[in-house]
Amino acid sequence: MRKLALNKSVSLGIDGTFGGRRSTVRKKLVGRLAAQLMACAPLALLAASGAVAAPAETYAHMAPVDAYLMARPQEIALAKSAAPASISKDATILVMTRTGYETAVTGSNGFVCWVARSFSGAPDWPERWNPKIRAPGCDNPQAARTVTAIAKLRTAMTLAGRTDAEVADRIKAALRTKEIPPLEPGAMCYMMSKTAYLSDDGGHDMAHVMFYVPFKDGANWGANASGSPVFGGNYWFYTPGHQAEAAALPPLSVLLVGVATWSDGTPAGMAM
Repeated sequence: MRKLALNKSVSLGIDGTFGGRRSTVRKKLVGRLAAQLMACAPLALLAASGAVAAPAETYAHMAPVDAYLMARPQEIALAKSAAPASISKDATILVMTRTGYETAVTGSNGFVCWVARSFSGAPDWPERWNPKIRAPGCDNPQAARTVTAIAKLRTAMTLAGRTDAEVADRIKAALRTKEIPPLEPGAMCYMMSKTAYLSDDGGHDMAHVMFYVPFKDGANWGANASGSPVFGGNYWFYTPGHQAEAAALPPLSVLLVGVATWSDGTPAGMAM
């Protein structure tokens, strides 16, 4: 069995099955996992020596802000499509403006649905400035208090032209002072929109849910083991070599499980 190394401590076996599908589907999943983690994990993407295909284009610089914006009704609808209507109909909906995310709809169930852009991912992700990325996610109340709060802060600072170092320092301070509270047990995110665009690589989408755990890696969930339906990676960084920076941040992993249907109930099929 061939394995692909991830962050030195994690590996993805690409044989076996995933949800009853054959290994070709699993390979497609590995190839797009980094982008799929991006929406609900705003600083995290997996490093995968050869596992994540290079995008067709390179995105060296941020595009004009208009390229990342959406019409408000369209963005609300896309955000809601992240989760089944039974959840998203009562969720708070965020939309991105020129200065950051703002509340477009105030919900009542504690969930927060929003559409991540490419710069919600790690600074060294090759598609960091890809203006085509639209990654709708719906965070549950526990994730919203921490993960969504980080995303909002990071987005606002990025749009304001702050450097990566300034953004990282500000997030560290917010976590240290509990301005952004520690991650609570049970934090998770729905990403089940059939109209998401998660990466230039492959079919652009995958129906899945994600879980946030305060661990260095997901080994005790069996993440990335051969035949396991659970994939995962470090929340904070895309490439290896960030041990010092990681030590200054809480240990945190993102674990992903594919699901069989889109949020509207139709079969997800081979789009994974």
